[in-house]
Amino acid sequence: MERAPTTLARYQYLIRKEPSLSPRDQLLALQFMAFSQNELGLYDQAVFGFPLKNTLPEDLKLPTPAEWRSADAVDTITALAAQRRIVMVNEAHHDGHTRLLTLELLPRLRALGFTYFAAEALGNNDPNLARRGYPERKSGTEYLRDPMYGAILREAIRLGFTLVPYDNALTGQARETAQAEALYRRVFAKDPNARLFVHAGYAHIDKAPGRLGEWHPMAMELERLTGLVPLSIDQTDFLETGLNASDTYHRLARAFPSDKAEILLNRRTGQPWSARPAAYDADVILPPTLSLDAFGKYKYGYRINGQQAGLPNVLERNEMQRAGWLSLDGKRRPYPIDTGLCRGSIPCVVDAYYPGEPNDAIAADRYAFMGPRETSKLYLRPGAYRLRASDSDGHTLSESTIRIAPP
Repeated sequence: MERAPTTLARYQYLIRKEPSLSPRDQLLALQFMAFSQNELGLYDQAVFGFPLKNTLPEDLKLPTPAEWRSADAVDTITALAAQRRIVMVNEAHHDGHTRLLTLELLPRLRALGFTYFAAEALGNNDPNLARRGYPERKSGTEYLRDPMYGAILREAIRLGFTLVPYDNALTGQARETAQAEALYRRVFAKDPNARLFVHAGYAHIDKAPGRLGEWHPMAMELERLTGLVPLSIDQTDFLETGLNASDTYHRLARAFPSDKAEILLNRRTGQPWSARPAAYDADVILPPTLSLDAFGKYKYGYRINGQQAGLPNVLERNEMQRAGWLSLDGKRRPYPIDTGLCRGSIPCVVDAYYPGEPNDAIAADRYAFMGPRETSKLYLRPGAYRLRASDSDGHTLSESTIRIAPP
């Protein structure tokens, strides 16, 4: 898999290989496939393909509207962070929607005096990253190839954060300890008054054992080293993983409807709700966004006004819908694309690059066409872009300049 020249080639390899694997390795392959789909801009497909659900505490009592109220997650976290020196937010690596919160928090925390930003996907092989102003493939792990992760780093650099890589190639407790030691060494040992914002994966943000078994998570280890209690925010215990309206996520989303990320506050005390109060301080509930239309109208049968309509016309365009959160609350505008850009070579990836940036730069947005006559959209901020379509070997199929007009 690692020898594949592009993310698309890696995804194709996994599709071919997965059926012949053992059940345990099939699960790992499906996880890698979901990572790849996410990095190809196929955000809903990635979540449907790997519906990750954590095992929740057995004695968990879900909040009710009588005792709790919904509050904007960005506003609430900003208020909670005002008196903290360390803030940690986690993500599900295959779910690009969980990267939006960090992107929105960056300017708010910078205004509070946070000056260090640590990201799990960052590597140590790109010393010119901050000076250059944008990440490239060499800047870190495969997760960085997702344009949403690239947008996070671009924003952190623009705001003047000092970027801090801290992950390692270890496993188990050794990894958790080494992550914390790297953060301590690279931030607090040099700047005892530092304020640090950390974007991590899953249970690394926990301040107590539990989700990682008996291991002491990274946040717990960093608290031991610094004497500072992190503000830990979880997005992975209650994730939208499909369309099952009876699961815990959908029950919460129905009880507390919102079109933005939310945190629940106790009506009497004002304190945030946490399903695991010893491990983290608050749960974030993201609004429902998943749709089967991400697979196109032919994938699950051709429909007209919700009714089955027989076989599709093979010459008709197949629209592949993308999640509305990609507009970044109106900051980015949709730009229509189709497989004509691929010049007859399917599958292909369409990337939108900022002017002057090379093909190895993390694109502003991207989308992979996996079937013929498909259409979709890229979501881009106003300005000029270099639009490039490429095949699984990375060969350029077409290239042009486009301009996105202001609203």
